[in-house]
Amino acid sequence: MSEQKTALVTGANKGIGYEIAAGLGALGWSVGIGARDAERREAAVAKLRAGGADAFGVPLDVTDDASVTAAAALIEDRAGRLDTLVNNAGITGGMAQTPTTADVETVREAVETNVIGVIRVTNAMLPLLRRAASPRIVNVSSSVGSLTRQTTPGAEVGPIAVAYSPSKTFLNGVTVQYARELQDTNILINLACPGYCATDLNGFRGHRTPEQGAATAIRLATLPDDGPTGRFFDDDGEVPW
Repeated sequence: MSEQKTALVTGANKGIGYEIAAGLGALGWSVGIGARDAERREAAVAKLRAGGADAFGVPLDVTDDASVTAAAALIEDRAGRLDTLVNNAGITGGMAQTPTTADVETVREAVETNVIGVIRVTNAMLPLLRRAASPRIVNVSSSVGSLTRQTTPGAEVGPIAVAYSPSKTFLNGVTVQYARELQDTNILINLACPGYCATDLNGFRGHRTPEQGAATAIRLATLPDDGPTGRFFDDDGEVPW
């Protein structure tokens, strides 16, 4: 197998996911651009390659078993292992999401993508991650999933969102369980909050750039072997649960 490290970033054709891929590519990594939309995926690959990155497209729908299985096979054929998985793909479910008026299907769809999709992709990629010398998993979360912040008077926690915010709380809990199971391995798994970035996820209302939002995930994707696991970080340090 090649000495070059390989990463897979889901939802990498735009926004924060694209910038995470760009950052890893700039470090000399080979980066798989996981995305459902073929045209956007290949446009992102072409742009990254034009900038000097070793990028390749990975057709990937995190809600579809067959798609995820095929993605794992593609990476195995190409690299033989996976050094870092960044689970970035996610949806908000749209707004507004007040609990008393929300469509339960909106909640279900958010959980299917933001939580079950992460479990599906992670489990499919684990055999490849176990072949790496220093495997890392980064799950892109949000501080709106912090129960501590949600219950702190005056804290800036965004609008009421019965689908999106609890899906990130759920993801945080799932990540802790992975860390517990993998604690005797060399796999480090952590959560990254990118902050409120201007992306199409929020109608470009965020005050941070996608590049700024990618920084924490890139750091966690490249942790040293004595780095943390089962923790939740943003630019300022650890995020309270």
